[in-house]
Amino acid sequence: MNDLRVVAFDLDDTLAVSKSQIDGRMAELLGHLLGEVDVLIISGGRFEQFEAQVLAHLDLAEDKLRRLHLMPTCGTRYLRWQDGDWRLIYAEDLSEADKARVVAALTESAKALDLWEAKTWGDIIEDRGSQITFSALGQSAPPAEKYGWDPDGSKKQRLRDTVAAKLPDLEVRGGGSTSIDVTRKGVDKAYGMRKLLECLDLKHDNVLFVGDRLDHGGNDYPVKAMGIQCHSVTCWEETADYVEVLVDSLVKRRTEPA
Repeated sequence: MNDLRVVAFDLDDTLAVSKSQIDGRMAELLGHLLGEVDVLIISGGRFEQFEAQVLAHLDLAEDKLRRLHLMPTCGTRYLRWQDGDWRLIYAEDLSEADKARVVAALTESAKALDLWEAKTWGDIIEDRGSQITFSALGQSAPPAEKYGWDPDGSKKQRLRDTVAAKLPDLEVRGGGSTSIDVTRKGVDKAYGMRKLLECLDLKHDNVLFVGDRLDHGGNDYPVKAMGIQCHSVTCWEETADYVEVLVDSLVKRRTEPA
């Protein structure tokens, strides 16, 4: 931990319940952590989701805002706080032609596999610019409904494999509990982490990643596979407990004599 400079987090089921705002305890802990190291949030959601779930519930001074890094849509976008606002550093947007192909493949495959649900909450397919996301129960489905739809991940895996066969030139991967994400080839969370290392002139040992889907095939797994130190959690409460201990160790590192 002596070389730790950035702690990176997934969002849903790591910092907060899926599509829900962070708890006050988590918000306070992130503030303390930002006093010691930089923090990255990287997740499949749009920037607006980051705003609603996290940013609106943080009370950070300018110096801490400048230490917060945001990578929506699985690292296909990167934003930093500059000159009093969130500025886009890069975006790996899909072409309109590719977006149309993705929407068609997702729709046809979900219907063929009988995974196009009749009861949904919000849009099933969302254009996030650099990512197209399929959410089986809609973007705004209640967490309990989402967690119960595919507990063993088999539905999502079948859909992912079917869509990937139709779109071999694009990246197709499982996202959250009910979602499939499609981006440009090779653009995933590992891509985002490599861009972060490059932008901040970091080494692998300088970064720690915390996520809930670090298993093989999970959307956090590419970060683990690239050799970044990772810590696996199953819910935001586990993350909060871990961050509390981590902050204490970082404060001790800073205050102890060399």
